Amino acid sequence: MGTASKGLVGWHGQLFKRVIMELGLQGKSALVMASSKGLGRAVALELAQEGCEVLICGRDLTALKETADHIVKSTGTKAHFVVGDITQLEERDHICEEAKNKFGTVDILVTNTGGPPPGPFEVHDRKAWETAYRSLVESAVEMIRSVVPGMKAQNWGRIIMVTSQAVRQPVEGLVLSNALRGALTGLMKTLANELGPYQITVNNVLPGYTRTERLTKLIETNPKYGEAVNEIPLGRFGEVAEFGAAVAFLASQKAAYITGISLPVDGGWIKGI
Repeated sequence: MGTASKGLVGWHGQLFKRVIMELGLQGKSALVMASSKGLGRAVALELAQEGCEVLICGRDLTALKETADHIVKSTGTKAHFVVGDITQLEERDHICEEAKNKFGTVDILVTNTGGPPPGPFEVHDRKAWETAYRSLVESAVEMIRSVVPGMKAQNWGRIIMVTSQAVRQPVEGLVLSNALRGALTGLMKTLANELGPYQITVNNVLPGYTRTERLTKLIETNPKYGEAVNEIPLGRFGEVAEFGAAVAFLASQKAAYITGISLPVDGGWIKGI
């Protein structure tokens, strides 16, 4: 562990000093999808803290500017932003082009999207399924497609897909997420095998119940989600900084021999072995 500090940050209601973990990421480039807030923002901040130059993207220009400014002030590392909706082909291509212009080669790609709407099977029509597919699956496939050639050429890369604990244990009332995020697990395992010879690792990270706007909205929709804390062995919801740290570790040189896994960051909620 390093001892350098970049100020005090709140974590689980307490103050602690952000500490650089010395993960061998100094000077690397990272593209983090859907990163103006929530889990994506936490990941971008953690990667920047470890010395990565980051490019964040999202649909809200104001939020992106605020996040980029916060990253620069908090870490002293360069942070770029580009406005774009990753569910739209032209805007997704624009994000990829900006990444190439800024970095040449993207060293670390973190795919991330907002969760699809909740509800049981019967309430979702064909359009809802198509929209969820574009958001969760198609966006990840196309972003990965854009960075793989550069990673292969340099014989190094990290692809990390933010999915959900639902791929290991379905969550009641989240049929779209339960069904479609599972596809990313098969994609991850296949890519880990295909890209391993190029020293490119591919992993999924499965966030559990974490204090985000998404969780707040789910609880407002159905108070039962708030009761989920009683099913978590650690007895609390996760913090976004904890999730960001897990992703940063998988992106690091210290995790160079870890590929093809789905890492839960869920406080023990998943009951399976």
